[in-house]
Amino acid sequence: MPGKIAMIFGVSNILWIVFAASQAFKIETSPESRILAQIGDSISLTCSTTGCESPSFSWRTQIDSPLNAKVRNEGTKSTLTMDPVSFENEHSYLCTATCGSRKEEKEIQVDVYSFPKDPEIHFSGLLEVGKPIIVKCLVPDVYPFDRLEMELLKGDSHLKNQEFLEDMDKKSLETKSLEVTFTPTIEDIGKALICRAKLHITETDSEESNPKEKETNKELQVYISPKNTAISVQPSTRLQEGDSVTLTCSSEGLPAPESVWSKKLDNGNLQLLSGNATLTLIAMKMEDSGIYVCEGVNQIGRNRKEVELIVQEKPFTVDISPGHQVAAQVGDSIVLTCSVTDCESPSFSWRTQRNSSLSGMVRIVRTESTVNLSSVSLENEDQYLCTVTCGHRKVEKEIQVELYSFPQDPEIEMSDLLVSGNPVTVSCKVPFVYPFDHLEIEIRKGETLMVNKYFSEEMDIKSLKNHSLEMTFTPTTEDTGNVLVCQAKLHIGEMESEPKQRQSTQTLYVNVAPTDTTVLFNPSSILEEGSSVNMTCSSNGIPAPKILWSRQLSNGDLQLLSETTTLTLISTKMEDSGIYVCEGINQAGISRKKVELTIQVAPKDIQLTAFPSESVKEGDMVIISCTCGNVPETWIILKKKTEMGDTVLKSIDGAYTIHKVQLEDAGVYECESKNKVGSELRSLTLDVKGRENNKDYFSPELLVLYCTFSLIIPAFGMIIYFARKANMKGSYSLVEAQKSKV
Repeated sequence: MPGKIAMIFGVSNILWIVFAASQAFKIETSPESRILAQIGDSISLTCSTTGCESPSFSWRTQIDSPLNAKVRNEGTKSTLTMDPVSFENEHSYLCTATCGSRKEEKEIQVDVYSFPKDPEIHFSGLLEVGKPIIVKCLVPDVYPFDRLEMELLKGDSHLKNQEFLEDMDKKSLETKSLEVTFTPTIEDIGKALICRAKLHITETDSEESNPKEKETNKELQVYISPKNTAISVQPSTRLQEGDSVTLTCSSEGLPAPESVWSKKLDNGNLQLLSGNATLTLIAMKMEDSGIYVCEGVNQIGRNRKEVELIVQEKPFTVDISPGHQVAAQVGDSIVLTCSVTDCESPSFSWRTQRNSSLSGMVRIVRTESTVNLSSVSLENEDQYLCTVTCGHRKVEKEIQVELYSFPQDPEIEMSDLLVSGNPVTVSCKVPFVYPFDHLEIEIRKGETLMVNKYFSEEMDIKSLKNHSLEMTFTPTTEDTGNVLVCQAKLHIGEMESEPKQRQSTQTLYVNVAPTDTTVLFNPSSILEEGSSVNMTCSSNGIPAPKILWSRQLSNGDLQLLSETTTLTLISTKMEDSGIYVCEGINQAGISRKKVELTIQVAPKDIQLTAFPSESVKEGDMVIISCTCGNVPETWIILKKKTEMGDTVLKSIDGAYTIHKVQLEDAGVYECESKNKVGSELRSLTLDVKGRENNKDYFSPELLVLYCTFSLIIPAFGMIIYFARKANMKGSYSLVEAQKSKV
């Protein structure tokens, strides 16, 4: 047994040697042939083998320069690490692997580049509108710079592009720049200046050109030097002792200039007062008179404006209320007050600018005088002046009284009922307006402005006037529920910042005239006598139409029957036949539908006669006539019954004439009257007697009878004809009945 095991083990060794020898000795690298590394980074080159258990490795450069890298071998793999990468590593590295007598070698090209930072944007100064500026774009520590491309853009506008194609004398990191001169404008505010750098270098020989790219954006901050500096003074540049004054300075520029207030001294120097736009001086004295200077200042420059204030000795003062202007509505009451300070015994007088009557009660109490104007009218619209005398000094103050009339909300009127599709005129009336040349009226439908008007015509005289605005529109059902707004504004001038305003609203309700009026019969519009019928009417409209049922009379008039939707007829009779009218009625109109009801009756009252008698002699003339009483659309069939069967006779209006009766004409005659409802039969027996000796017989009496029959028969035929017409039509019909058919 041990011998067998040894034998098996030996055979296995031989097979393994054969198998190992069959495996090819190969070398592989990672990366495969080329790597691109940035200076300062760390990279590793890997060399590995297959088909050899214990290979040996060696690394060298193509030109046998120093490796400038660390080698680490591990089994079937060797790693060359460069940390950090420098210019000395830009070589073609060869890895040699040896396995016994076999040797394999593979090359990896290492290319280096430097592109570590985003571009830098520098300006030669602040960007001032209208003044040229130099923009420089820097790309630091670039290698190889002969593959560098730089581009400068302002927003979407291309400013400059440059490629650095000059030869490199040596390997070194270079800083490259691109300069552009441009003149900033207001439109440049907020735009971005973009410096974009591209280094056209690829990692592998097979890779398509895909440059490394970096860019820097800088939003443009554009400046405008201060200009148009202005000063406003409230209340005035001429002041009294103890007064206060507010000086407000404004200046244009970008960024907004700061305001600096100073006072010019006698030696020409400036005394700094404030760094705010507003300078307020209170309880002023005469020595506060002088020239005040405001300067608008920003990073670009400054701009100056001067104003002179004069402070005078304080006299007595007169105040007037409620102010220099007052607005009052016609019919209101106004109290004008004139008060004095710094004068113990003033005297007062009031007048108007037109020297018209004051029409008000004047009252004086010590240092105050009032004028009470009650229930003011348009005649009170004037400028009222209060003159105050204190010793030798006199001061006059004025109050402008402006009147207006705007007492009621606008009135909305419609020219007609709102019906969908029918134009309607809307009027917005504003009554008793003054001053009407300041009136504005607008009409809106919901949020939509339909029409507006400003009444700016000149006023010949002062009067209260009604003004209105009209518009025409065509309503639709979609307008229902919408709100019509009439708004009136009275712009009474500078006395109030907001105009007087009134408005009225009206919710729209749009009517729709009745349409699509229809009638349904249950069970049918054609009935048998004695049946019942429901006639149901419907009509569309807004509001829902009211239903009226009528019957059309023979003269065309309508006979009202019901105001319900369904008209019911119970146990109908033939006289119920006729035209019935359904009307859908609402505020917007009428829709009418006519229908016909037909009541059918089975044939009755059949009359079957023989004229002149049912017993005649051979050779006589006889008329067999069949009539049906008062039933329309009846068919009359006249026939003779024989042993061979029934023979239908050719009758005219139910009458069959035998001019010379023969013996064979004797027999049973039958009349059948029928219609869609039913039928009825009548019969008679005609007896024909033969003449003696079968000879023709003629007598004067027979001649007279023959002549009489010759007159009676046509008349009798006409009577039968008209009787049948009457019977066919019935006692009451709205339409002509069909003729009887024989």
